[in-house]
Amino acid sequence: MTKLTAGYIRKLLPSRSLDSNKGDYGHTLIIAGSKQFTGAAVLCSMGCIRSGSGLTTLAMSSSLETEITKRLPPEVMTIFLPDDNGYISPRATKVILDFCAERKITSIAFGCGISDKPPTRIFTERFLAKNRVPIVIDADGLNNIQKNVKILKKLKSPAVVTPHPAELSRLIKISVTEIQKNREKIAKQFAADYRVICVLKGHETVISDGKNVFVNTTGNPGMAVGGSGDVLTGMIAGFIGQAEDVLGAACLGVYLHGLAGDLAAKEKTQISMLPTDLIEKIPVAVKTVLE
Repeated sequence: MTKLTAGYIRKLLPSRSLDSNKGDYGHTLIIAGSKQFTGAAVLCSMGCIRSGSGLTTLAMSSSLETEITKRLPPEVMTIFLPDDNGYISPRATKVILDFCAERKITSIAFGCGISDKPPTRIFTERFLAKNRVPIVIDADGLNNIQKNVKILKKLKSPAVVTPHPAELSRLIKISVTEIQKNREKIAKQFAADYRVICVLKGHETVISDGKNVFVNTTGNPGMAVGGSGDVLTGMIAGFIGQAEDVLGAACLGVYLHGLAGDLAAKEKTQISMLPTDLIEKIPVAVKTVLE
């Protein structure tokens, strides 16, 4: 087991050469949001761009265009998907697969606020079965496969899953209490069984690829608020296009997300801080690690 520290993370942070361009730092596609959870798409996108992704595109249901785009930073590009009453339609599968190939997408953030309605459940299974781009699967991306978790074993690309204990409980049918008692062991076993990188969120978030186990040392209870996980998903996906490997990207995202939360809490207090405050502290977190 390895504790994540500033010194360890400093070695993982990608350097930037003078003659580089945006194409050298990845193009992240974010698939997020539904009519009930528009904020998830915005928060995930903001976490991604603040983590240095060279290009960031948000894919959303077409009916959400006005509601979401007016809140997006201008740096985020958009693509609109076939819509089923405010949810992503199964017909979106081909649209996204074609887009990934044409635009040379290097990483995907998938699932934040997409809902677990029938059309989106069908879309999730179809897309995951065919996707070939490194992917971070969070929230409803996981909820939509809880009855077919074996699909993770059939993925054609590296994957990071980011469950909190309740989401992992629904996937593996083990109680939340049992998971909390054996976080490192269960995260490692899940990662090994399903050939993914597991980021088990919570106090001292655990990261495992099934062989190695890392335990985070940053973060605080003020981050226990809706939207913090969406930011983390965007950060990890953004780092995938820059880090040497997907495991390193997961460690970078988790540590810097927690550190940004600690910095936000010092200024706003744990009670009053918001995920948007955390996002604003990501640059300070990166600077702190580099110093």
